[in-house]
Amino acid sequence: MKRRRIVANAVSRRDVPAEGGTEARSDRAACGGTGRSGRSGAERCAAPCAAPPALGGGAEMASGGALLRALGFAALLLPAVPRGSPGSAERRCFCQVTGHLDDCTCDVETIDAFNNYKLFPRLNQLLESDYFRYYKVNLKKPCPFWNDNSHCGIRDCAVKPCPSDEVPDGIRSASYKYSEEANSRAEECEEANRLGAVDESLSKETQQAVLQWTWHDDSSDSFCEADDILSPDAEYVDLLLNPERYTGYKGPDAWKIWNSIYEENCFKPQNVKRPLASGRADDGGQTFYKWLKGVCIEKRAFYRLISGLHASINIHLSARYLLQDTWSEKKWGPNVTEFQQRFDEVVTRGEGPRRLKNLYFLYLIELRALSKVLPFFERPGFQLYTGNQSHDAEIKNLLLEVLHLAKSFPLHFDENSFFAGNKKEAAKLKEEVRLHFKNISKIMDCVGCFKCRLWGKLQTQGLGTALKILFSENLIEKIPESGPSYGFQLTRQEIVALFNAFGRISTSVRELENFRTILRTMR
Repeated sequence: MKRRRIVANAVSRRDVPAEGGTEARSDRAACGGTGRSGRSGAERCAAPCAAPPALGGGAEMASGGALLRALGFAALLLPAVPRGSPGSAERRCFCQVTGHLDDCTCDVETIDAFNNYKLFPRLNQLLESDYFRYYKVNLKKPCPFWNDNSHCGIRDCAVKPCPSDEVPDGIRSASYKYSEEANSRAEECEEANRLGAVDESLSKETQQAVLQWTWHDDSSDSFCEADDILSPDAEYVDLLLNPERYTGYKGPDAWKIWNSIYEENCFKPQNVKRPLASGRADDGGQTFYKWLKGVCIEKRAFYRLISGLHASINIHLSARYLLQDTWSEKKWGPNVTEFQQRFDEVVTRGEGPRRLKNLYFLYLIELRALSKVLPFFERPGFQLYTGNQSHDAEIKNLLLEVLHLAKSFPLHFDENSFFAGNKKEAAKLKEEVRLHFKNISKIMDCVGCFKCRLWGKLQTQGLGTALKILFSENLIEKIPESGPSYGFQLTRQEIVALFNAFGRISTSVRELENFRTILRTMR
């Protein structure tokens, strides 16, 4: 007898636009445009949103509930979601996700139009190339914060590493380099020049030690605890064969990870309670958001970035959910109930729409970093080296196309408000932010699900690289058009993480349109 698992209130991919199948459209306004329904954000957020229906009634299926009745007792296990008039399900999730974002001059509609019809299709194509699909990671590092060596036993938590012969020679032979052999020689010349500046009376060992100190100074701007990719435990993973999706990893272990991130690393005082925090009295988030509004913009932005990253991950888990599991096949697709439990305004007591707006804030930060790092990649000597010369040149052209698209965005986030004012205090605050984020990157080694750990490590490294870029503006401006970049460098690991992490955020924004389409027909 076949083992079968079906998730109610889930919609097949055939009913919504495919994840990678969006076609570029030029007829949609770039700024303040409307959604596919033809309605503006204000029209979508009409009166029914201001007075949402009370909880009750159970989950309503898009197909009318026949399957839910057939499942019998299983229906009782589904979380309750509100019911209302047709289209109210969409309004409850997206009513407040419109208009301008806090601390920004940009609005949600501009991001939707730019991402879904311009950037997303090209970025997706880039990430399917060999250079960006292979990521080297150490998934065996022990958790540095608590003694917990338990690992998820669910088969969907597993990660399948690449056999070494499947990874292109150009990547395997110089995985720690960011470019081809010619650039490697240029780096060696740069290293020699640095050593030449050291007192020649010093021993060779001392000169090497000085070089190591210089490397340490260069790494002091890093926002992440990067893996040692030369470790025998580090392995290449094909990201296309190990996609981020629902694995079943949840419960106390998963809660412990996020609780540690929010409670210990987001600058929040212990006496300020997070909204919906487990086992705590909740005042609807009033105390928390009063505190958040009163802190400096840097600490407020830090919380919003982490919240946006959390929201993006939850969107992927809802969009690529295991809908059907038999011995012969698995079917993955959007689970509407899962999405509603995480983002419905009523179910989350107002938190869901805030989380989605923080996703858009994260999008702006990473998009801004891509626009600013363009000079680093534009140099003629820089190559995305895999060993296939013609393909590498084609991928570099596509990379530059994506970066120029990012630069063309009309309403970029202005990071000049960060770390302004007194230089000494600003430097101290920047170091605090850097160390807090670095701590979060270490927490990723405590995630029990290996697939979740993989994508958690990649996305924190990607965001950390984006922050490194934003706060290295002076160094990037000094990059010469030819020759080595003395002050600013990116490793291949950082490059792959940066673009794949933004690819996850871009996909999340695209998936929101799919969920809007589905929810528009639901109560």
